[in-house]
Order: sequence, then C-alpha cells, then structure tokens
Amino acid sequence: MRDEFKKIADLLFRLGLVGPYGGEISVRRENKMFITRRDAPFSGLEESDIIECEMDGALGELAARGALAHRAIYKETKAEAIIFAQPVSAIAVSITDNKIIPQDAQGLSLIKSAAIVRTHQQVITEEICRLLPSFLQGSSVAAVVKGMGSFAIGKTIEEACKYTSTLENSCKILVAIRSSGGVRPPVPQKEKIDIRPPHRRSAIPPGIGVMDRSRYKR
Repeated sequence: MRDEFKKIADLLFRLGLVGPYGGEISVRRENKMFITRRDAPFSGLEESDIIECEMDGALGELAARGALAHRAIYKETKAEAIIFAQPVSAIAVSITDNKIIPQDAQGLSLIKSAAIVRTHQQVITEEICRLLPSFLQGSSVAAVVKGMGSFAIGKTIEEACKYTSTLENSCKILVAIRSSGGVRPPVPQKEKIDIRPPHRRSAIPPGIGVMDRSRYKR
C-alpha cells in the first residue's frame, strides 16, 4: 500500500494537481480507512505519512482536514479510493460556474460533468461532508468544492488520479476557450452569382428620343 500511495502522491505533485503539502489520498479496507496525514509531503511521501482511521469514532489529531469528508463519502457511496486535490483550473472554474461540463472528448467520456459544491467558508464543514456524497452517486466520479479543490473517487487510487487529471485538463480547455473569446472561425462565404439576365443594348442610340407615331393612327 505504501508504494502505491507514494507513486500516486508523487504523480499528483509532478502534474501540479497538489501543492507540496496539499491534498489527501485515502483507501477503504472493510471498516477502516487509510489516509495521508495532515500536511503530508506529497513530493516525498513516507509510510509514516499514512494513518489508519476507524470508519466511526474520533479520527485523531494527525488526521487530515478533509478526513471527515472522505469518511462521509465512503459511508454513502461505493468508492474504494478517494483523492482530494487542488487543481488550479478546476478551482478557477468552480468560482464562476454552477457545474463543470467538459467540452473535450476525453472529459465527456470519463467525467461527463462535475458538480460544484458551494460553501461560504474555506474549510471542510459538516455541510460539505453532508452534501458531497450526494454528488458522487451513480456515474458521477468527481465534484469540486468551490474555491477549495476536487474530490475524485474510484476503485483504486490510480483510477481516482485519472479522473482528477482528466477533470483538470478539461477545465484548462474551458479556460482556454473563454480566454480566446470563444469565437468560432468565420464560415467561408460562397461566391455570389448574378442570376439577372444580361443587359441588352438598345437599338436606339442614346440621346435620340422615341418618335411620336400617334398622328399615323388617325
């Protein structure tokens, strides 16, 4: 387990999905949860940085700030692994949008959409712990807490990492689309064809009036 935690923690750090001391990784094993401790260094995770918690009862002083949220998700979903990350673009989109809907093929295939959980405080509250599991049901694999970070679930932490990375890439594309104004290239105009009949030159030279023949009709 330590090697898997270390590999994914290092990958998340190198991809810029967490800071040096940010984020959380956890797995569920029956009635226990193994989670990275508070302020664990993702750039050099050690076995001592992974703590064991009961699914009920006190978490202990070494537990991460989001441990309560992880435990709530495990209790109400089928998740076997959870990653809390701090992807910059996803956080940026969470501040302006009500829901993240990818525009790229991979995002639409793996994520489909990600709910944004709104909070008035920049900490994991009881309200967030209550709301998060409801947004990670069925085919939903990721959700973003406004201004804080993303929660992704999976059968393994590698799968949760894949969803976290995909979500961030989709949000980078959304940001790029918006920064460019979202303007589509102009549609080429077809060459206009003049369907009017060709102008015919009059047999009467210009400047000569038409003769009045009314006198011959008497």
